[in-house]
Amino acid sequence: MFDHILLNIVFLLLITVGLVSISRRIHLPPILNYILVGIIVGPFGFAIIQSEQSISFLAEFGVVFLLFAIGLEFSLTQMIAMRRIVFGFGSFQVFVTGLLVFLVAYLFGLSIESGIVIASAFALSSTAIVIKQLTEQSEIQTRHGRSTVGILIFQDIMAIPLLILIPALGSATGNSLASELGLAFFKGAIVVVVMLFAGRYLLRPLFNEVATSKSQELFTLTVLTVVLSAAAFTEEMGISMTLGAFLAGMMLGETEYRHQIEADIRPFQDILLGLFFITVGMMISPELIGQHFVMIIAIAIGIMLLKALVIFFVMRAFKKAEGISLRTAISLSQVGEFGLVLLTLALSYKVLEEQLGQILLTAAVISMMFTPVLIKFNGRIASRLCSKSYQNNFSEMENVIQEDSKHLSNHVVLFGFGRVGQTTAKFLEQAHVPFVALDMDIKRVREAQQSGEPVYFGDSAKHSIIKATNIEQAKVAMITFHDYHASIKTLRSLHDIALNIPVLVRSLDDTHINELTQAGATEVVPDTFESSIMLASHLLLMVGKPPSQVLKQTRMAREGRYHLLNGFYPGESDHIPFEHAQLGEVIQPIHIHEDANAIGKRLSELPAVDLKITIKSIKRGSVRGDDPDPGTRLRFEDVLIVQGLPENISKLEYSINRG
Repeated sequence: MFDHILLNIVFLLLITVGLVSISRRIHLPPILNYILVGIIVGPFGFAIIQSEQSISFLAEFGVVFLLFAIGLEFSLTQMIAMRRIVFGFGSFQVFVTGLLVFLVAYLFGLSIESGIVIASAFALSSTAIVIKQLTEQSEIQTRHGRSTVGILIFQDIMAIPLLILIPALGSATGNSLASELGLAFFKGAIVVVVMLFAGRYLLRPLFNEVATSKSQELFTLTVLTVVLSAAAFTEEMGISMTLGAFLAGMMLGETEYRHQIEADIRPFQDILLGLFFITVGMMISPELIGQHFVMIIAIAIGIMLLKALVIFFVMRAFKKAEGISLRTAISLSQVGEFGLVLLTLALSYKVLEEQLGQILLTAAVISMMFTPVLIKFNGRIASRLCSKSYQNNFSEMENVIQEDSKHLSNHVVLFGFGRVGQTTAKFLEQAHVPFVALDMDIKRVREAQQSGEPVYFGDSAKHSIIKATNIEQAKVAMITFHDYHASIKTLRSLHDIALNIPVLVRSLDDTHINELTQAGATEVVPDTFESSIMLASHLLLMVGKPPSQVLKQTRMAREGRYHLLNGFYPGESDHIPFEHAQLGEVIQPIHIHEDANAIGKRLSELPAVDLKITIKSIKRGSVRGDDPDPGTRLRFEDVLIVQGLPENISKLEYSINRG
C-alpha cells in the first residue's frame, strides 16, 4: 500500500504506539508487541507493507545497538569473579544443548549448515528478559540468580564466534566449507585483536578528551561514531557488523563512562531495536502458523524442555542442590533475542529455507512469551517438583535461625547485611543491643558467621524465615538493601506476620517514599538526603558555627521528614526517570516581564496557594527578601523564587506574565 519508506515508518510507529500503550496495562514484554506489529503490517498479514526491505536497513542498526548494549553489560571483572560458573556451567550448557539440537536436526534430514545455525540459536537464552525479571523479583543475588547470570555471561562470550560463523556458512559452498570457516575465523581473530588494541590505546584516551569538553552533544556523537565505525570495520572484513558493535561495547564497558554511554544510546537502541523485531514479525506468516501449529508448539515446548533438562543435569553434576538447579533451568529454558538475530542472519544469508526459518522464528517467539510467567513462578515450581530437597534445605535453615533466636527479645532484625547493614550492626554492638541479620549472599554470610556474627542465609520475603527470627519479640526491623522491589516484598511479608512492629527502610532517594510508607514502612531514610545532611553539618562546623546550632538544624531537617530539603534546582545533569518526573518539588525563579499583568498585584492575589506553591523569596535588584509579606506588590524586573511541582510552577509563571 505504502511504498515510501517514510510513510512506512510513520505507519509502523502509529500502530506500535497504540499496541504498546495497551499492552503496558496487561504487562506484556515490549518485544512481543513489536513482533505482533510486524505480523499485522507484513506481507503475510494485512500486507500494508509488502516487503520488510523498506525498513530492514534501519532494523539492522537496531541489532547493532542491541549487541553494543550487551557488550556494555559484559563485565570482565564479573566474569573472572564467577569463572567457575561461567566456564563450568556456561560452557557445558551451551555445548551440550547445541550438540543435542544439532543431532535432532540431523536426524530430521536437515543439512549440516542448517543444523549448526539452529543449534547455535537455540543454545542461547534471553539476557534482556531473564535479567529484567530476576531483578524485579529481587532474585538476581540469590544462588540460582548468580548461576543464571554466570551462564548468560558465557552465552555472551559465544556471540563472538557465532557472529563470525553464520556469514561464513552463507558464503561457503561444497568442499570449500572448511577453508571458508578457517578464513572467517582468521579474520575474526584479526578483528578481535584490532578491537582490543583500539579499546586499550584509543577509546579510553578519546573519551577522556571528550569528557573534558563537558559537551553532552559531543559525547553522544562520539558514542554513535564509535559504534557505527566498529560495525563498518567488521562488515568490511566480511564479518557480521554486529560483531564490531559487540566488541566496541565490551571495550567501553570496562571504562568509567559505561553508565553514561548506556544512557546516551538507550533512545536510539530502543527505537531501532523495535524496528528489528517488527521485521522479525513480518517474516512470520499467520497462515503458516495455522498449517503447522502443532509442529511449532512442539518445537517451542521441546526446546524449552531440552534446555531445562541439560541445565538441570549440568548443575547437578557440579553438586548444586536440586532446587537451585531447577530454578536456574526454568529461568534459562527459552530462546533469546540473540537466537532471533542468528536466525534472521541465517535467512538473509540463505543458510535456512524460508519456510523452516519462519517456523523456527515463531517457535522461538512463543518460548519467549512463556518466559516471564515461568520465571515469576520458578520458586513454586521448584518447591513442588523438588519438595524433599526444598523442605530439607529450608527447614534446616529455619531451625538454625529459630534455635539461635528463641531467647531474644527487644532485639533488632536486619534485612540485608551489606555495607549499610554491617555499619548498623557495629553501632548496635557498641550500644549492646542484640540483633539478627538475614542476607542472600552466601559468601558474606559464611564470613560473618565465622567471625561470630548472628548473620544467617535466608530470603527476607519468606514468611517462615522471618518468623524464625522471633520477629514477634523484636523491637524494630530494618531493611538495609536499596532494591525497591525487594523492600516492598519484605514489607508485605512483615505486614502479614508482625503488623505492629516499627520498620525502618533505607532507599536510594525519595522516588518511592510514598509506596514504601503505604506498604508498611514506619520511617524511610533516603541515602541522598542523609548524605546531604551530613555534608552540610560538617560544613557548618568547619565555617565556625557552634555544634549546638548545627545539631538543632539537622534535627529539624530529620524531624520534618526532610521537608527542608524537598525543593531543589534541577540541572541538565539531573536525570529524573520519566515515570517519576512529576513526583519531586523543585525551586525555580520566575522573572517579572515588562508587560506582565501581575505588575502592581499583591503576592496574596497570585494563584500560588491554589497551585500548592510556596513563594520562598522575592529578589528586587541586588536585595533578596526571604518569606515575603503577602501584601508585597510586584514590580517590573522582580524575581520570585518559588517552590512546587514543575507543572504547577509553569502554570503560575503563565498566570503572572501573560500580557
